[in-house]
Amino acid sequence: MGLVDYRYWGKRDTKLILPTNSSLSVTLDQDHLRSTTTSRADPKFEKDRLWLNGKEEDIKEGGRMATCIREMKRLRREVEEKSPNEPKLSEMNVHICSHNNFPTAAGLASSASGFAALVSSLAALYSLPASPSTLSLIARQGSGSACRSLFGGFVAWEMGSKPDGSDSLAIQVAPREHWPDIHALICVVSDDKKGTSSTSGMQRTVETSTLLEKRIKVVVPERMKVISKAILEKDFDTFARVTMQDSNQFHAVALDTDPPIFYMNDVSRSIIALVTEYNRVSVAAGGKLKAAYTYDAGPNAVIYAPKENLKEIVELIVHYFPQADGFKDAFGLFGSGGAKGKVVEGFNEGVAKKWGVGAVKGLIHTRVGDGPRVLGAEEGLLGLEGFPKTTA
Repeated sequence: MGLVDYRYWGKRDTKLILPTNSSLSVTLDQDHLRSTTTSRADPKFEKDRLWLNGKEEDIKEGGRMATCIREMKRLRREVEEKSPNEPKLSEMNVHICSHNNFPTAAGLASSASGFAALVSSLAALYSLPASPSTLSLIARQGSGSACRSLFGGFVAWEMGSKPDGSDSLAIQVAPREHWPDIHALICVVSDDKKGTSSTSGMQRTVETSTLLEKRIKVVVPERMKVISKAILEKDFDTFARVTMQDSNQFHAVALDTDPPIFYMNDVSRSIIALVTEYNRVSVAAGGKLKAAYTYDAGPNAVIYAPKENLKEIVELIVHYFPQADGFKDAFGLFGSGGAKGKVVEGFNEGVAKKWGVGAVKGLIHTRVGDGPRVLGAEEGLLGLEGFPKTTA
């Protein structure tokens, strides 16, 4: 799963999903957030079929899902033409079953994760020799952000310039192992489906925002250089500052859309105030920025920080947003006592009000992760007959 720092928002080609600017994301750990996908080809399958989170989805002719499947079959056909003894899998229909362990269409990059998993699953089924960058050309046509999720670590999507999209692909800026200490706390403000989808929202922005042109021509190209350098140098202060600036500007562009798009809500803005004050305390004491908030097209916050700061950050969030079920302490920060809400010394508690239980529905502590994994057969989602195990 990849969550975006320097956003792609707007397409110059809606069919090929070619962006108006380059972008960058962090791939998060699959131990905590993942899309699991199983694919099977069989001559007895009557048509291509897909099940998502237990429900069958329609594969529309000419739609994004159909496009990805068709393009993956094309790559398999190339393998078969070079090696005539290979099974003719490209001629068979496929059954695909996918499951997200996080909310779908709530602004948590579920479509990016899902299409990346789809392409990776078919690449494994078809034994394709293609590189992740080559596969990203296909994943991009399902969901633009999906192209970045084919790599682990820190990943850039180069916008490219060719009309056919052949140079609009993902490259890895740095692997997880380069800077493994970057952790993330995801604050699930809402797991509801968004009122304005990313696809329709970004096209409205392209058509109506007067701020977008400077963003895509001047601001983002410079920030891409700065953030890539910060990642390579493990400079969290710069990484944090530009991450927050870019998140703010993205939502300013959404507000500059006609009619305006509101992805954040009052809870989202409270989290911004808390992170800002937390950083102010650190800087006032002669230190540097200790955390960075970022928001994609939704109200859910992602707070990046070096791992040594996560305990303080969890305590801060729990202080203002008590959790009904407690904090799931995947990294053992709190021992048997659990997370107790409190603020750091010198923190101005008046920057935000304390909310009731449920304002933040859940907290997910994760970290920078690796790329797609191939699981064992026993972990597959399809049964022997090619139908979902849970509904077979």
